[in-house]
Parts: sequence; structure tokens; C-alpha cells
Amino acid sequence: MTLLAVYTTVATADDARALAHAIVGQGLAACAQITPIESVYVWDGAVQQSLEMRLLFKTTDAMYPSLEAALRARHPYELPAIHAVAWAQVEPAFAAWVADGSSGRPASGG
Repeated sequence: MTLLAVYTTVATADDARALAHAIVGQGLAACAQITPIESVYVWDGAVQQSLEMRLLFKTTDAMYPSLEAALRARHPYELPAIHAVAWAQVEPAFAAWVADGSSGRPASGG
């Protein structure tokens, strides 16, 4: 099993919270972290600059296809950035917690 950090960005904190709750609530990731960022990028042939929210989902490689599909289904962007980075080293107890929370079992409550 490989643990992954899966990243995406959205325009608003409300969109970020909605995605975080949906993904974690479905058991596709153990955790989602939301941070404000500023992005500079090319879109429609011009350099754009905007404030965005970055989401980092902590999950496993086994859950990635389902997590990506859920993000695509709910993402407000026409072309969402969705990418994953494998973790080379992870503290064992934390790794077990991520794996358990990324089991595909819906979370109870919340």
C-alpha cells in the first residue's frame, strides 16, 4: 500500500469545504486540509491571477481512482487540477490511520 497526498484547487472556501466533506465523508480520504493560495496561470490565452483554495487529501493508492472520480463529479472547474504525490516515508501509526480512514467506508456522523 502506498499513501498519497492528492491535491486540487477551487475558487472559494465554500467549494473547498463541500469537496472536503464529501470526499472524507465517503471514506475516500482520511483527511482533507484546506489552505488559501494565490495562483498565476495561463487560461484562455492570457495570464490570469486569482485567489484559490488548495485541498490536500490524505489517502491510499487503492482509493485514488474513486477519489479522482468523486472530485471530477463535484468539481466546479471546467478543467480541475487533480494530482497525487506518493509519500516515501510515513510514521507507521499515522500511515495506519490514513489507511483506515481511506477504506471506502462512509464516515459515521459529521
